Amino acid sequence: MAEKAEILRRYRGLLRSIKGHRTAEESRMIRKAFNIAVEAHKDQRRKTGEPYIYHPIAVARICAEEIGLGTTSVVAALLHDTVEDTDLTLDDVKDLFGPTVATIIDGLTKISGLQFNTDSIQAENFRKVLLTLAQDVRVILVKLADRLHNMRTLDSMARDKQLKIASETIFLYAPMAHRLGLYSIKSELEDLSLKFKEPTIYEEISQKLKKGEAVRKRFISRFTLPIRESLDREGFSYEIKGRPKSVHSIYNKMLTKHVSFEEVYDIFAIRIIIDTRTELEKADCWKVYSIVTDYYQPSPDRLRDWISLPKANGYESLHTTVMSPGGRWVEVQIRSKRMDDIAEMGLAAHYRYKDGEETTSALDNWLNRIREMLEDPSSNAIDFVNDFKLDLFSDEIVVFTPSGEMRNLPAGATALDFAFEIHSQIGRQCIGAKVNHKLVPLSQPLRGGDQVEIITSRKQQPKEDWLNFVATAKARHGIKQALREQKQKLAVVGRETVQRQLRGWGAKVDQGNIKVLVEHLGASSPTDLFYQVARGKYDLAQLRIPAVKSGRLVLPKHKPKADERPLEEVVAEIRGHHQGALSLGDDLQQIQYTLSPCCNPIAGDDVFGFITLSEGIKIHRVNCPNAVQLMSNFAYRIVKARWKGKDTVEFLAGIKFSGIDDVGLVNKITTIISHEHNVNMRAISFESNDGIFEGKVMAYVHDTDHLNSLMEKLRRVRGVRMVERVDQ
Repeated sequence: MAEKAEILRRYRGLLRSIKGHRTAEESRMIRKAFNIAVEAHKDQRRKTGEPYIYHPIAVARICAEEIGLGTTSVVAALLHDTVEDTDLTLDDVKDLFGPTVATIIDGLTKISGLQFNTDSIQAENFRKVLLTLAQDVRVILVKLADRLHNMRTLDSMARDKQLKIASETIFLYAPMAHRLGLYSIKSELEDLSLKFKEPTIYEEISQKLKKGEAVRKRFISRFTLPIRESLDREGFSYEIKGRPKSVHSIYNKMLTKHVSFEEVYDIFAIRIIIDTRTELEKADCWKVYSIVTDYYQPSPDRLRDWISLPKANGYESLHTTVMSPGGRWVEVQIRSKRMDDIAEMGLAAHYRYKDGEETTSALDNWLNRIREMLEDPSSNAIDFVNDFKLDLFSDEIVVFTPSGEMRNLPAGATALDFAFEIHSQIGRQCIGAKVNHKLVPLSQPLRGGDQVEIITSRKQQPKEDWLNFVATAKARHGIKQALREQKQKLAVVGRETVQRQLRGWGAKVDQGNIKVLVEHLGASSPTDLFYQVARGKYDLAQLRIPAVKSGRLVLPKHKPKADERPLEEVVAEIRGHHQGALSLGDDLQQIQYTLSPCCNPIAGDDVFGFITLSEGIKIHRVNCPNAVQLMSNFAYRIVKARWKGKDTVEFLAGIKFSGIDDVGLVNKITTIISHEHNVNMRAISFESNDGIFEGKVMAYVHDTDHLNSLMEKLRRVRGVRMVERVDQ
């Protein structure tokens, strides 16, 4: 009974969260969807033990409250798991709610029962979701709401599942939310991923943010006081918010800039939101900018004007960084109420503001480009996802055509990217470019404001190495497609050679004999055989003249080497029949495993095993830079791993430290490392620069406890300010 009351309470909360006016018919549809979902999921429970129906209600509420979607999406969210997990079919949904809801649910239905000939089921799943963009972008928005709720309730899952889901989220879904302009959802997805991937770091940064909250509030109210007084005098209707950076973006800054939490200067941003008419927005935002800079000195190279040139996802705002009286840099964001809604709710808000034609079209262009890429059936799902990701998270630059037409490209894009951006045919035939009237190579990275003219030649053919210097998914896709076409043309030449050779041997020219050749030479398919013959890899004239019996070739089959066995066989052999964790220790002689050099794991680290085809199992740290991609794309090759009895083995670990230079400091540090801690050093380096020293040591330790206690001793040395572990 209590559960029923709770379900109804949550349902009423959902109804309250749906914005805008609802007709009686829409209310009836939502009620009908709710009743069907309750009935369909009545016997199901979540991992937490709660009734399953809590999940669809929560997803529908996120759609309405946090993304601002309407009735159709709420209905689809309530029913999103019914087709896959219950007896309800897609046709039932179509009959009850119409084709639009059925299309969205079809896009959302996971492809769990199917097997794909790709490296990753998840990538193919993601590709299917994107395909439905061609029909309805709400598929992605509901999918993001579903992922957000799963991340919020990830505590009840097993550790390996948590890592897989968190990796997928940071790899695909957070960039997706970013590109669709859903900044608050993007930040929460990133924070939750960090919380499960790096719990200690997440907790540490959160605690520091909490601790500094009162000081921040006082600082913000002092800082904004003169600005408020001026805005009041000018008669503005406004709101000022002080927003701390997300935990993930602070962590990212610490990593990329190699600074501690205390040194991240823009921990928070101050946002000024003005309520003004659309036609006055731009002028009023600049007026507010002039008020802010009357009181505080701006940093000239930190001004970002996304009002004149909105980002491709429609984001508009004016950002400046100013110096506060206490000597701190403070980021100030200035925007209108409409811009703020679009920044928080992204795509959904665009369609609420009917006059936002320009920005909506920028998003539509982006969606159209995805559709173009998806229409090519020959591309591999993993390639597609990796190429697609290139376009998701990159900052943007604006460049111009010779006639002054503006084009948005990701930062780091080259002249070749620009050529493909204009048209894929121009990209294929591009032999050079003029940037600002000077001749440059195709690989030249472009800068914002460059004017680019492309030089083409009919004889030009795309080269394999072009893939090394393009930055957009459109260019990569165009190059790969052209290379495939070239391969097919070569295969036609190869086919003629094979047919000629078969006739020369007196054998029939048919599929059967071609299959015998494929099996004998170890080609992957007849097309591959023809292509390799045309390239000269297989020389049929050099083959021992085969026996021919009544037109049939007689040749032995190609024997695969050990490392050419199918992956499934290797996985089954390594995993055995039980799905327990792999124990890493001295007794693990029968399995070949190596410690991955990209993250140098040591005993005690949180690790996982990745099955490779030629090097057995590679052990990676969970926070390895490559872990996200491996866990997202190759989840079925991941094995759980834990340490067991490693006392006698030593691992190489790196420690970096810095501080204030002092007489005898080097001596103290080396004494601690070699004597007190009985550690073998492999390399040590010190650098002193104007009173500040930096040092790095590579030493052999037994496990994480051994390493941590060594680092703790180094921290206690007078003058040492920072000690941290490094991978190499």
